[in-house]
Amino acid sequence: MPIDLVDFLWFLVGLLVGLAFLGWYHTRVAFQLKRLVQLLQPEALSWSFSSTSRLMRAIAAHSQDHQALIASLEIWQQICQQMPVGFLTVDQDNQILWCNPKACELLSIQSSQLSGQPRLLLEVVRSYELDQLIEQTRLAGKPSQQEWTFHPTNSDPSVISQQQPRPLRGYAIPLSDEQVGVFLENRQEAVSLMQQRDRWISDVAHELKTPLTSIRLVAETLQFRLDPPQRDWMDRLLKETIRLSTLVQDLLDLSQLEARPTPKLNLRKIDLNKLVHSTWSSLEPLASQKQLHLDYSGPEQLTLEVDESKLHRALLNLMDNSIKYSPTGGAVRVQITLLPSKSHPRQICLDVIDSGPGFPESALPHVFERFYRADPSRTRSHPGVKATGSGLATSRDRPASEESGNGKKSIPASGGSGLGLAIVRQIVEAHGGSIKAGNHPETHGAWLQILLPYNG
Repeated sequence: MPIDLVDFLWFLVGLLVGLAFLGWYHTRVAFQLKRLVQLLQPEALSWSFSSTSRLMRAIAAHSQDHQALIASLEIWQQICQQMPVGFLTVDQDNQILWCNPKACELLSIQSSQLSGQPRLLLEVVRSYELDQLIEQTRLAGKPSQQEWTFHPTNSDPSVISQQQPRPLRGYAIPLSDEQVGVFLENRQEAVSLMQQRDRWISDVAHELKTPLTSIRLVAETLQFRLDPPQRDWMDRLLKETIRLSTLVQDLLDLSQLEARPTPKLNLRKIDLNKLVHSTWSSLEPLASQKQLHLDYSGPEQLTLEVDESKLHRALLNLMDNSIKYSPTGGAVRVQITLLPSKSHPRQICLDVIDSGPGFPESALPHVFERFYRADPSRTRSHPGVKATGSGLATSRDRPASEESGNGKKSIPASGGSGLGLAIVRQIVEAHGGSIKAGNHPETHGAWLQILLPYNG
């Protein structure tokens, strides 16, 4: 009998332990179900059902959401497949993950090249500009943009002859896991329109040159044969004729520079210091009217092989703009620096800085575009002529004090052609250099910086 009691007690202990373990397990399962329901459908916690019923309903709702997401994903895939711009994605190793038909068309990719295992971008598309854009975006961690001319490559010579180079614009965006997506746009139509515009402007300029010259000769002939106040009207006519003639000549010069990105330069060794001071001397009459002086800093002698006439034209445009926008009694700063060092120069940095109102921040990316109109405070009106907003503006242009055909000094034309900085950029790039615009942190005025290769 005592033995049976002991066995019964052990049985009760075992039963209690089993029930405790079962209760703990049930509580743990209920807690896990609650967490799972919360992950699948948070609002299901407020339902007055058992945990199992809640889970089944949450799974059903999650399944519906999953189907909706699949349908939405299919719609976006269809959009990407049919959209008129190219799009491709690459992984962290620059292997192509996905490429829509438009991107395949723009980059001359065959569908067979993308079948099977992912391939490196440079194996499929020989475009180092595109590869550089992707790497730049990945390193910067922000969207990047670049334009270039893509030259298709193909092992079949007959196909190569049919594939013409095409101008592209790429816009890359960083994605998760160091992936990068790239939108591609064909700029052929825009380039064709720009070329047509340039040809049209050049043709119009050629047609206007002869009649303007005739009008100017007639005006100069009559100028000193009339009595006041008729002479005042003739002076005004002559000013505007000179201004239009300058505009036409600038258009012709710019068209010629743009038509030949690497024009034939008449290179010879010059002293850059002397060229700067001689350019300032030619503008001395304008500077003296505002009591301005040249603040030069740089080497006393710096030999450089350049086209003297073209570089003189560029400096003339920059200094004249600085004179026009500098306040009375100020200075125009010209600084020349050898980079990276004076003992081992590779580049020449030439800065032209004024203390005027500076460029509007929104205008800085466009100041070298011809006919771009910046802030109205940076444009000039002409005496007796109402401003029409025709767009002759962001470049702060050189004066047009020219000599007439009979050897007499004509009246300077007020205002510029609106093409000064565009011409400067073309001249600098023709010499293998670059130019950028900004506002100087000290003077808060316009800051034009030219970088030229050192070849002295």
